Amino acid sequence: MTTTDVLRALVVLLFLTGLPAGAQERSSAAGRDESGPPTAVSTAPVTLDGRVLFELRGTSAYPAAERTARVAKLVRGLAASADFDPANLSLVEDGSIARIMADDRVLISLVDADARLEGVTRHELALVALARIREAIEHYRTEREPEALVAASVRAIGATVVLALGLAFALWLRRRLDRWIAARVQERLRSLGAESVQAGSSERVGELARSALRGLRLVVVLVALFFYVEVVLSLFPWTRPFYVQVRGWVVGPLETMGRAVVNQIPDLIFLILLCLLLRWATRLIRLFFEAVGRGAVTLTGFEPDWAMPTYKLVRLAVIAFGVVVAYPYIPGSRTDAFKGLSILAGVALSIGSSTMIGNTLAGYMLIYRRAFRAGDRVRIGAVTGDVVSIRPQATDIRTPKNEQVVVPNSVILGSDVVNYSTLARSRGLILHTTVGIGYETPWRQVESMLLLAAGRTPGLLRKPAPFVLQTSLGDFAVSYELNVYCDQPQSMAGLYTELHRQILDAFNEYGVAIMTPAYVADPEEPKVVPRQKWFAAPAAAPPRGADGATPETLPAPASGPLDE
Repeated sequence: MTTTDVLRALVVLLFLTGLPAGAQERSSAAGRDESGPPTAVSTAPVTLDGRVLFELRGTSAYPAAERTARVAKLVRGLAASADFDPANLSLVEDGSIARIMADDRVLISLVDADARLEGVTRHELALVALARIREAIEHYRTEREPEALVAASVRAIGATVVLALGLAFALWLRRRLDRWIAARVQERLRSLGAESVQAGSSERVGELARSALRGLRLVVVLVALFFYVEVVLSLFPWTRPFYVQVRGWVVGPLETMGRAVVNQIPDLIFLILLCLLLRWATRLIRLFFEAVGRGAVTLTGFEPDWAMPTYKLVRLAVIAFGVVVAYPYIPGSRTDAFKGLSILAGVALSIGSSTMIGNTLAGYMLIYRRAFRAGDRVRIGAVTGDVVSIRPQATDIRTPKNEQVVVPNSVILGSDVVNYSTLARSRGLILHTTVGIGYETPWRQVESMLLLAAGRTPGLLRKPAPFVLQTSLGDFAVSYELNVYCDQPQSMAGLYTELHRQILDAFNEYGVAIMTPAYVADPEEPKVVPRQKWFAAPAAAPPRGADGATPETLPAPASGPLDE
């Protein structure tokens, strides 16, 4: 504990004790105005030395504060006058008015309306008020006698000594705890090493512990000073009004909060039970859908891949139902402030989350439409790649170039989606490539060479068998389309590359020139690569071809320009 902590606590208490003297009366009256009887009658207390004697009502012409201030002034004057004997106080009733008299002076005039406010008769109210005034005058005089003031001073000095000893003990304890924390941190650092990541964590934990102790010390000092000021102010009659005010400012809000918490205990118990019930229900629902996802439970027409997305939707519905049920039991939910914040949060959510909600709905639509699943090779717009994950807001795609592309689900829903993997698992994916060959080459030879190239390409399916289509008869060439089957969509690029290599080798082997992509005139020599130049430098011939034969052992064509 430092001097700064003590000064900070004193500033807080001085601020509290420096508020205007009539604040509590006005706030009390205002509270009664708001929560009082339906007639909205204002009342104010009659006080002497901080003690409340009784309350009086007011009217529009004679407010309660003015009426009680006049009565308190008269009672204080009688108490301060040594010549006045409290036994001279008397009660005089005249028709509908009961007057409390001090000799021949009227202190209070009570009517039936005052009695109705307390729920008693006018005579009963007057007797109670008379007894309270006599008692207050006696207390006023007794507390100002020298013996009482000396006793109060001794008690104040004792309270000061106790406070000083408590602060000194807190200061000693603070130093001991600081040294203990520092020693523990240093011991931990020596055991871990200065370069360890855990060493920095130990230092942060030590600093956090010291900060927590500083906060706790400040709270203890504030509480101790509050009780000290309260005790000292309550000992002397001149400072007791300030004691009442300080106690009302500090203890009043705590009492209000405590009563509010106690009143909300049934609702809090209901909310706790509701949360436990919702938690149990969501766990049971999760177990069911996990069983569906594993295939242990089969639902007709329900795909196992739909299990977890459906579970999330059902869980959201259950939680929304729980919020609707719990809303009336939430503390403060019936207040205008809570309703205003709820409306503000709803407006902000509706404005800022339109895109988020649209992407989420689009994501669930894609899942239930079975457009694709994780691991599929797809093309979405200009993006081609493998689906990594389908998240509520977006879908992650990894391209063949190892690029991660995040596509919003709303964009996917509005785009054409090509899934290469869906039918590849059962029927095979058809890869196709087109070549243009001149009219002078027999179409049967071209188709045979294309099928030969397909047979030499590893990774393709033999069943269904490849086939060739003549897609067009162009101005200078016939377009042949070779169609082959594969069951590995992720290997499309490699399969196309190997297929094109085998087509080039087959056409070079049989001396047939490929006319695409353009044709100007017949060349003097066919545009083919002779067999002996297939592995010209820097290329190196492999020990065996892709089909198990070296280039020298490939079957020679029956006839062709290469043999002439």
